[in-house]
Amino acid sequence: MALAVMLLKGASFHSGCCRHKVLLSLLGPLLGNSKLYSSYRRPGAEPEKTPSWQNVDFSFKKGIDHLKTQLSLLKKETQDYLKGPGGRPVSQHLLEQTRVLWQFRSQEDLNKWVVSSDVEIGGKSKVYIKLGRNNQAALLYGTLNTEVPRDGETKYSGYCSMRSRPAVGSFNRKKYYDWSNFNSLYLRVRGDGRPWMVNIYTDPYFSHQKDDLYSYFMFTRGGPYWEEIQIPFSKFFLSSRGRVQDNQHPVWLDKVRTLGFTIGDKVDGPFQLEIDFIGLLNDRAHREEFAYETYDKNTPV
Repeated sequence: MALAVMLLKGASFHSGCCRHKVLLSLLGPLLGNSKLYSSYRRPGAEPEKTPSWQNVDFSFKKGIDHLKTQLSLLKKETQDYLKGPGGRPVSQHLLEQTRVLWQFRSQEDLNKWVVSSDVEIGGKSKVYIKLGRNNQAALLYGTLNTEVPRDGETKYSGYCSMRSRPAVGSFNRKKYYDWSNFNSLYLRVRGDGRPWMVNIYTDPYFSHQKDDLYSYFMFTRGGPYWEEIQIPFSKFFLSSRGRVQDNQHPVWLDKVRTLGFTIGDKVDGPFQLEIDFIGLLNDRAHREEFAYETYDKNTPV
């Protein structure tokens, strides 16, 4: 039943075709009365007047075009894989010292990122993102509000964040960033003096690790001048659901999913952060492997 719902939502057939009407007339009442089909809505929200399966527009031509697009992506991925790591020759990959991951020069560059705030849990913070002056940077700005929602459950509030969209391969397969050839994150930013948290999310090997996050602080000095910040990956510490874990280990740099920035310094008021570019650096002078103590929690006696 869940598969049928997914097919109805994801497929597209031409509105002039009569076969989709027969399909909807047969599956529609079944899906509407099924307990597997989620009918949950937030308290206070008005119920939908028409079932979602009736809003599906089917088109066989769109399906063929989508298949051609995915096959071309698969072809390009295969060519890059045969060429070398990241689509570059092995010699170039081994000698690479720097790499620019994201730079912000157009709206297309901004669309690779999403912003969020405590509005998701009933808070009142606001966050926006736009291109800076002369389209030379991303401007992340908004207002932080630490007022706790009066829902009887939430105890803390007041955060805003910016996060990169996960990379997706052909046929919606997961893709990972491989940063194992570098040892530092390198940024050019201009802030207002407020501290930020830089977050790296890696794909977990087990389902119970889905909330694991590697974080480190980024302090901006404010003022009119840009600053270049280098953060070694060895400084990032492991946390889960906002709690620093006792068992620490280095970042899995070969399975990075997203990178994000969060502000939550418990100070009400406006904030802004301009980001010129985000890149990677292989600093040969940095020899530290991991900055925190690692130990076995079940030490043998």
